[in-house]
Amino acid sequence: MGWTRGHVLGRGSSATVSTATSAATGEIFAVKSVVLSRSETLQREQQFLSILSSPYVVTYKGCDITKEDNNFMYNLLMQYMPGGTVIEAINERVPGRLNESEISTYTRQIIQGLEYIHGYGIVHCDIKGANLLVGKTGVKIADFGCAKWAGESEGEPIRGTPMFMAPEVARGEEQGFAADVWALGCVVIEMATGGSPWMNVHEPEPASVLYKIAFSGETPNIPGGFSNQAKDFIGKCLIRDPKERWGATELLKHPFVELLNGNMGQDLRVGSPTSMLDQYVWSSIEESESVCTDSNQPSCSSDSLRQRVEQLECNSETGMWGLEEEISWMTIRTGGSGGA
Repeated sequence: MGWTRGHVLGRGSSATVSTATSAATGEIFAVKSVVLSRSETLQREQQFLSILSSPYVVTYKGCDITKEDNNFMYNLLMQYMPGGTVIEAINERVPGRLNESEISTYTRQIIQGLEYIHGYGIVHCDIKGANLLVGKTGVKIADFGCAKWAGESEGEPIRGTPMFMAPEVARGEEQGFAADVWALGCVVIEMATGGSPWMNVHEPEPASVLYKIAFSGETPNIPGGFSNQAKDFIGKCLIRDPKERWGATELLKHPFVELLNGNMGQDLRVGSPTSMLDQYVWSSIEESESVCTDSNQPSCSSDSLRQRVEQLECNSETGMWGLEEEISWMTIRTGGSGGA
């Protein structure tokens, strides 16, 4: 498909996200590009997106290779989402959080997306507000750069963002469907507070945060002012034992998301569109980066966790996004149209 690259929406040390326009139809979509020699993770993301087709997952448009400025670029073509990320939606609100009705609607859509991808045997591994995109009818799951097949062989790296990791993931034990559900519970707190799901964590480095999540026996604080149904829903997501944690199909029957308020199908975008696929940069250590760690490392000490954090790579030049890349992303506001 012939297309023309438009405005840059985000830029990292090796990858860019831009708007693009189809030469044949004039359709506006998004393109995520990286130098071909560094495209292992983007090609892996393409493999996942290409088999998925759901109203609750960002739509795959195709992929190609182009030559630009003497470099061969691998391009992943995706649906353009004009409302930006859930994080942007939160930040545009005063006092910086969503109301319970909106959270209920968004949460149901996220669960429907999780139920769909889990049905394919896919674990997203990095559910968080920055990876959820907002369109006219609500939220879609995006950014499958850290995704994996359920049951992948032992030794596969642990993927995700520390503040959204389930205890069993932080301990390096397993990362299955239940880990996505734990992250969902953290996202509900994120939408309700506009901040980190672990507001009570003030450790100075990610290794300490992971150690607390893994071994403290605590769970994130449930926001005050929530209805009893909302509190119970979060509690079902944040059960520390993954075998006892509710699954996506069970959660869809929970009263918090089962009783909608007539918002489905309405334009749920908050404020004016800014950009899509922006990389949300946490303002403190409580707002940690997406990471990948080696699950074979010992998981019983703070030192071992620190070693794992030092090895974290998610989408680096070998295929994972790293810390240096994430913090260098810049947002460029545009007035592009289109999307869903």
